[in-house]
Amino acid sequence: MLVISRRQGESVWIGDQIKIVVCTMRGKRVSLGISAPRHVSVVRDELRQADIEKALAASGLGGVSAVEITGSDLIG
Repeated sequence: MLVISRRQGESVWIGDQIKIVVCTMRGKRVSLGISAPRHVSVVRDELRQADIEKALAASGLGGVSAVEITGSDLIG
């Protein structure tokens, strides 16, 4: 995982098409602006985790943690 510091108004590019801008900073909260092509899904982590857990419950694997399944995505 790449960890970088940015100030308000500064940005980061992912590839040639995705731009992330630090819009505002208030205390411990940061607002980000994300520009990406329409075909790229941008979803908050907690919503993605909830969707995975719903799918696991529907498949009968409800006892498996979503972190166990998605954790391998974080290792690169």
